Amino acid sequence: MRVVLLALRLMCMAWFWPVTQLNSSHFPNKRRHKEQYAGETTKPKHGGRVDLKMKKLDSTKSWLIKSEQLLRIDDHDFAMRPGFGGSALPVGIDVQVESIDSISEVNMDFTMTLYLRHYWQDDRLAFPSSSNKSRTFDARLVKKIWVPDVFFVHSKRSFIHDTTMENIMLRVYPDGNILYSVRITVTALCSMDFSSFPLDTQNCSLELESYAYNENDLMLYWKNGNDSLRTDEIVLSQFFIEDFQPSFGLAFYSSTGWYNRLYINFILRRHIFFFMLQTYFPTMLMVMLSWVSFWIDRRAVPARVSLGITTVLTMSTIITGVSASMPQVSYVKAVDIYLWASFLFVFLSVEYAAVNYFTTVEEMKKLKRAKIPDSYNATEAMAFDGCFHDTDIDLTSFPEVASTPNTERNTQARNSMVSVPTEGTRLRRKHPIKQHVSFIMSNSYMIDSYSRVIFPLAYLLFNIILLELVC
Repeated sequence: MRVVLLALRLMCMAWFWPVTQLNSSHFPNKRRHKEQYAGETTKPKHGGRVDLKMKKLDSTKSWLIKSEQLLRIDDHDFAMRPGFGGSALPVGIDVQVESIDSISEVNMDFTMTLYLRHYWQDDRLAFPSSSNKSRTFDARLVKKIWVPDVFFVHSKRSFIHDTTMENIMLRVYPDGNILYSVRITVTALCSMDFSSFPLDTQNCSLELESYAYNENDLMLYWKNGNDSLRTDEIVLSQFFIEDFQPSFGLAFYSSTGWYNRLYINFILRRHIFFFMLQTYFPTMLMVMLSWVSFWIDRRAVPARVSLGITTVLTMSTIITGVSASMPQVSYVKAVDIYLWASFLFVFLSVEYAAVNYFTTVEEMKKLKRAKIPDSYNATEAMAFDGCFHDTDIDLTSFPEVASTPNTERNTQARNSMVSVPTEGTRLRRKHPIKQHVSFIMSNSYMIDSYSRVIFPLAYLLFNIILLELVC
């Protein structure tokens, strides 16, 4: 029996012997690698032994303190303003205008990109500091503390730039003073007056105000007075910036009371040279082109008709283009007076219709007073129809109408009426206007002669008067 038990023990030892050798060959290596790793990062103690507690409490490493813990954000309710229940909190503002992106006359608004900075003090964010240096944070911390709710009055659209991160900066000083800066693009309303357009000057303003806190809770003011508004070099295509200045005032709302309001006022003066190139010179040339018809022969009806229609249509196109680029206002603009007066000058240049009509009437009168002989051919008929010059046909060659007893009696009656009046009678003078009209009708070619002088002088006088009124 003992032999059997001894044999079983030998068999068990033979079975577990490889496993024991395998474990003994690996564990020493792991221990050796662990000691080597510890030896590279820590100093040995007492003959090469490593103190793991000393590794954890290494004096070269400092504890990382969270910003929320440093500023004690969790210890306060930042839904309330600083000093709630006390006097109004002063919040200083300064603005740096980066650019004026666009000015739209049609929509009556402007788009501006600026850096808006706020200054106030919040004792809840004060923290101990031996160097008295401030700490700077980004938009992630701004969402956890109280900031002024400044908005832009009469704003149509606005947004905070977010490339590559939100352009928001928060700087906290040890004494609790805070600088909050944000980069904004805002499109705001500008009530423009176009009575003197294009010689106009526009006064626009960007207005800042607190939305929730009235003057009893929040007092907005310009941080550095008139120096609180700074601008880069701004160049506009159609306007010249005459002045940039800040101002302040109060706004009253019947439901909530009085609010502090800050203004960024800037004055824009339009560049007249742009309008002269786009509208004034083309209009003036069209008016002058319409005068060319006064030098064209009055018998050349197709040439004068085509020239008149061309100038009228061109003026209509210019008026339509200017109206499309301007708002639909209820009052008359200076440019409207100029364009429609120029259109009237162009339209009146078609006086060739009156010239042609008077010429035709006069020739028909001559034709009625004359006896057309049998030899009157088609060429002479065309002359009376208005296709040739008056000098092409000699109307004196036609015989006079034979006098009759009736015509003699009429002649005597007219002569007796022209005789010297007796006492008690009054002279009947012919109306001078009627005389002039009759003279012009009988000499229709003089209409073109007078128009060559009257139209240019009248247009020049109109421009001078309009310029004096606008300026």
